Order: sequence, then structure tokens, then C-alpha cells
Amino acid sequence: MSMADVSIVVLVALFLATLVPRFNIGLAALPAAFLVGLAAHRSADEVTAFFPGDFFVLLVGITALFAVAQINGTLDWLLDGMLRLVGGRALLVVLVPFLIGAVLTAVGTLPAAATAIVAPIALGIAARYGIPPFLAAVLGITGIISGLLSPLAVYGTSADRLGTKLGLELPGFAPVGFFLGGLLAGLAVSTVCLVVAFRTGAVPRGRLTPVDPPEETSSAPADAGPAPGEPTGRTPSPASARVLTLACLLAVVVLSVGFDINIGYLGLTAAVVQQLALRLEPAEIISRIPWNIVLLIGGLLTYVGLMEDLGAFTRISDLLRVEGSPMLSLLVLCYIAGVTSFAASSIAVFATTMPLVPAVVADGASPVGAVLAVALASVLVDINPLGITGGLVLGAARAEDRTRLFRQLLTCGLVSVAVGPALACFAFGWW
Repeated sequence: MSMADVSIVVLVALFLATLVPRFNIGLAALPAAFLVGLAAHRSADEVTAFFPGDFFVLLVGITALFAVAQINGTLDWLLDGMLRLVGGRALLVVLVPFLIGAVLTAVGTLPAAATAIVAPIALGIAARYGIPPFLAAVLGITGIISGLLSPLAVYGTSADRLGTKLGLELPGFAPVGFFLGGLLAGLAVSTVCLVVAFRTGAVPRGRLTPVDPPEETSSAPADAGPAPGEPTGRTPSPASARVLTLACLLAVVVLSVGFDINIGYLGLTAAVVQQLALRLEPAEIISRIPWNIVLLIGGLLTYVGLMEDLGAFTRISDLLRVEGSPMLSLLVLCYIAGVTSFAASSIAVFATTMPLVPAVVADGASPVGAVLAVALASVLVDINPLGITGGLVLGAARAEDRTRLFRQLLTCGLVSVAVGPALACFAFGWW
């Protein structure tokens, strides 16, 4: 058995071990990577090099930024304003995350940046109205998927440019076809989720009323003065704090979208500026960063990086590759994209899978349909907790919701890997 096969077996074992009480896959992934690396004659430094430092900065920076917005009440104030516009109508309330995600990615926001913005809003709405966090998360993610293939979005432009570069002779309507395909896929998934939610009563019909938040308790006496070392100066008014927070949020969005500056570092910078200006306790911000999620995704992506280096994903692709008709070949290609994207960067998988498309097109498959099917197969599996998208969603969730939400997202991700590529192939492969 090759080391690539061994790494696949160990990964399956890690997933199965999550069924054991008190087993933490994030805590176990790093030792697993170290041990498999030793067996494969990889040094500790080589294994450590696979740790996703960019993800660490992204998740810590964005969660710190929104922690400040939550501490000073800006996030609740924004939610109140958006929800007043929809008047508490159940359907419109649950569609808010979908619409925000679709608009952000359609105008060119990178998926990770869009998720970082949408996730706190979606889960904030879920907490406010007693909506299942899983439903809000899925609607937000499918909204992001809906706009990903617009002519301004990263997937849309990549699909068009790579198709042209690879000599696929895409027709003039291809960019519009890509966008409509992504939009239809997102709307279809969201519609199914909404129908199930309303039929099962997870979301009541009519108007929704806010759920009273749980009362916070404190061990300190009500008349206790400031703790030793606690600042006693005047705190800024809520209005001034909101203005500063909104300005920082706007600056982060503009600089990340318009100038392609790293949103993680921008978020950290904005959080520090607000912490100093509003005289917030650093520990309060740091305590709201979901370090368990950072460990979970960091450990798993480190292991996935080692698997890729050992050729595990090439091995999986070889096992899935078969000879057949153009549609069968496209179906296999979609599954290769979907399986690989489950715990890897979707855009990277799409870019590396695209060179396999011309052979399928040469056999008779539609060029627009083949590109669209592969693109959707690689992004529909983003509804899982092991990638950056799922990690950001878990990071925005309340602590009491994270364990259940992780399992729900993992189940949804596994189902999407099984059926998503087939649906993408047969629904759009003929375009």
C-alpha cells in the first residue's frame, strides 16, 4: 500500500472517529499529519509548512472585526434596520442572507470575503428569530454560490478566460450562460430548503417576532464598582461607536473588493483601531475568536495539504476515471472536482480540473455545459465545515450551536458530494 493510500485510509478513520464521544478531529488531525508525514519521510518542518496561515489570518481577522461590532451593538443595530425593511415577513426574513450573499459575489466579492460578511448576519438573524442556524447558513452559502458565476465574479471570469485559453471556442453568450446556470442552481437549492423548512414547521408561516435573548447573569454584585485596573473614563456614546464601526466595515469591504487587499489583515487592523478608540478590553475581543474552529480547520487543512503532496488526490482521481460516452466522462470529471473540492480550495480545484475539459468537449460534450457543470460541481460541496466557507460559518455561530451545526454541515457536505456532481452534470451538461 502506497503512502497516498495510507493517507486516505487515515483520513477516513479520522472522520469515523468523530462518532466516538469526546474525540476532537481538529486536535487529532495535526498529530495524524505528523505521524503520516514521518512514515512518508517528511520532516516536521515540511508538515508544518502545510498549515494554512492565510486561513488563520482570515478567520481571526474577520471574527475579531465582527466581535467588536457585536460588543458595541452595531451588529444588532444593522440587523434591526434590515429586518424592519422586510416587516417580519417569514419568507423575506429567511431570504435576507441569500440576497446579501448573491449580491456580494455577483459584483465581484471573493467567496471567502462574502462568507465572512454574510455568516454573522445569517446566524444573527437565526438567533434573533429562532430560525434553525443550519437553514440560515445554507441560505447564505447558496446565495454566495448563486452570484459566483456572474461576469464580474471570480468564477465567471475564470471560466471564460480558462475556456478561451484552452481553445474551447466558447460562444458569445457563454458569460451569461454561466451566470444563469449558477443563479438557477442556487435558487433550486434554496427553494428546496425553504419548502422543507415551511412544511416541517422549522420556519412558521406569516410574520416572525424576535425571540427574547437569554438574560445574562453575573457573579458580581449589582452595585459593585470597577474592578482593579479597569478604566473608569467616559465610554463613547453608542452612536459614535456605531459610526466608527460602520466606517471600518465599509473600509474593509471597499479595500478588499476594490483593491484586492487581504481581508483578514484588514479585519485585524480595523479591530485594533476600534479597540483602542472605544477603549474595549482586548480579552473580550480575543475570547470571541473561535479558537476551536481555527484548530479544527487548521489541523484538517494541514493534513489535506500533506495528502495532496503524497498524491492522494491524484490517486482518487485515477480510481474515478473511466472510459465512456461524453456525458459519462463529464460525470466522472464532475465527481473528481466535487470530491477534491470537499476539503480543498474550490477555485483551485476548478482551475486544475479545467484542463481536462477539452478532451470531454472533443468527444461531443457542450463546451458551455461542460465548464458550467464542472464549476458547479466544485462549488456545491462548499456547504461543509471543513473548508474556509464552513469554517467562517462555524466561527460566526454561537458557542452552544457549533457542535450541532458542525454535524449538520458535515452531513450536508457529504450528501452534496454524493449527489451534487451528478445534478450539476445532468442539469447543466447539455447547455
